[in-house]
Amino acid sequence: MQHRPKRSLGQNFLRDRSVIERIVAALDLTPEDNVIEIGPGQGALTQLLLKAGTQVTAIEFDRDLAPALRQRFASTDKLTVIEGDALDVQFKDLSFPNTKLVANLPYNISTPILQRLIEQRSGFSRLVLMFQKEVAERITATPGGKERGFLSVLAQNAFDIEYLFDVPRTAFYPVPKVWSAVIRLRPKPVLPNEARFREMISLGFMQRRKTLVNNLSKRYPGISDGLQEIGAPAKSRAEELTLEQWQALSAELHT
Repeated sequence: MQHRPKRSLGQNFLRDRSVIERIVAALDLTPEDNVIEIGPGQGALTQLLLKAGTQVTAIEFDRDLAPALRQRFASTDKLTVIEGDALDVQFKDLSFPNTKLVANLPYNISTPILQRLIEQRSGFSRLVLMFQKEVAERITATPGGKERGFLSVLAQNAFDIEYLFDVPRTAFYPVPKVWSAVIRLRPKPVLPNEARFREMISLGFMQRRKTLVNNLSKRYPGISDGLQEIGAPAKSRAEELTLEQWQALSAELHT
């Protein structure tokens, strides 16, 4: 496929065969699986997904690439190409039994897409996603570190997450300025009051230098008592709480 990468769309096409094979292996595919691929690009990953015998639904925003993908894989009936924005797609409408999702996410929209996948995660059994390395480190950050933030707690509340491997700049064309990383996510059940939980952690991380009492007291007058109930210090900051403490605090403040 002859296609000039579009900077406006953040296109960096994965071309390293070994990286592609590792991503496909992380999905642990069977012929009974259905795979949704976000941003298939020139089809390097799509090709191996089809070779595994799975049914693939590829979501491609670029109107030039979508017809080229259909033409490239015209000999198979296992590929459906949808022209559209992944931020608008209702994934639940595309979910079939044994649905997995894979994506090499453009850096400029990776976080919004992850948040959308969090909201619609119940339709998937496994997700393997590639992010800018800095974003992957934030998603998987443990309590106490400077990378720990709103996205860390939100994602870890929704998924069991594994940081799999780093991807060098040279694995792409054109070569980006930063490294990437691949993570694997297994969805957790949707919890009660999840929208309120999201609001609480968003407010908690609003001003990182301030304590949770300072950040949350206006919205949650019982925050001091709540911290005491979950065994957290009165001067705790948002990044210091574990996921379990955040969940327990939410239960205390939303009763």
